[in-house]
Amino acid sequence: MKVIEVAAGLVYREGRYLIARRNPGVHLAGFWEFPGGKCEPGETLEECLRRELFEELGVRIDMPIPFQIIRHEYAEKTVELHFFRCRIETGHATAIDCAEIRWVWPHELGDFEFPPADRPIIEALRRQSIGQTV
Repeated sequence: MKVIEVAAGLVYREGRYLIARRNPGVHLAGFWEFPGGKCEPGETLEECLRRELFEELGVRIDMPIPFQIIRHEYAEKTVELHFFRCRIETGHATAIDCAEIRWVWPHELGDFEFPPADRPIIEALRRQSIGQTV
């Protein structure tokens, strides 16, 4: 089965993360996710993330820092998700190519329905935030 490479941004600001709700009619419609998307042929993961965040949210980001890679097998495809920490450099996040967006605290991430592949990332972010408050 073909592996689809995806770059996803852990966009953070003042302790909160930006999450986006998937549009109706797409794979995993209605689920929340960390914004990003599929890599185009010949595109690096960082270039993909920059392009996707501009297309979906209208923002330009600073240098993405690799955070974690997760491979997840769905019935119809396998995805390899490359998560990067990043901050918005220019623009204000707007739901251009997603149903809606929210800025949430790490402890609130569990209140939203994410795809199964995102769960280890949510746990890692929640554990990290607990460590930072001590």
